[in-house]
Amino acid sequence: MHTVISIAKKEFMDNFRNNWIIGLSAIFAILALLASYFSSRGQGWQDFESTTSTMMTPVQLLIPIIGLILGYATIVGEIEKGSMGSLLSHPVTRKEVILGKFLGLGSVISSTVLVGFGIAGVIIAVNVPNPDYVLYLLFIGASILLGLAFMSLALFFSSFFKSRSAAMGGAIFLWVFFTMFWQFLIFGILIATMERSSGPPAFPDWFYPIQLLNPTMTYSLINQDVLSIHWILLSLIAWTIIPMLIAFWIFKRRDV
Repeated sequence: MHTVISIAKKEFMDNFRNNWIIGLSAIFAILALLASYFSSRGQGWQDFESTTSTMMTPVQLLIPIIGLILGYATIVGEIEKGSMGSLLSHPVTRKEVILGKFLGLGSVISSTVLVGFGIAGVIIAVNVPNPDYVLYLLFIGASILLGLAFMSLALFFSSFFKSRSAAMGGAIFLWVFFTMFWQFLIFGILIATMERSSGPPAFPDWFYPIQLLNPTMTYSLINQDVLSIHWILLSLIAWTIIPMLIAFWIFKRRDV
């Protein structure tokens, strides 16, 4: 664990020195405060329920981008520079490299979300009566899991592709597919299979469970009473763990 912690610390400090953590924390804090105050149309501060509902869409787009940017070059970038070979010449295993990078970059995402939304949450709580802290903490935790899921996917791309540009292209395609193409695909299938009736249209039983195959759509279900919160959180955890395990399997067999 000493080696893993050393790698994680290096990744975290590199991003800290580049002011990533400060900048992202400020963005998240400003986003939450704007959602709480300016979306109220002059009615004052909104409670946590209204605030999180307003923030779902921008966070659903922004956090995956951050996770992909942080992780897409972490493996293939060091291979291209030749620093990965130097790192592996020391008494360190490839498993430790993957785990250390995941923990280091994951701590960047986690700390920025916690600090940014935490500061905003304190300000909002002071200005609204009877704030629902559990709901807001659930929102923060799910946002962290969403970022970790896409960072884990970025690690997979970084281990799989042979160049930074290819890894970046894969990351961009994945973001576009999950945030844009997915809805067209699912609603196309829905329209093609939906039976015509005189009553109001209703989603079939498979509609919401299939959203768990998309981490961004899984995240959007948090404030909807359509699936158990346990399934939503388990899906985001699976999207975090499985790509990282595949990345380790690929990296273990890759020539550097």
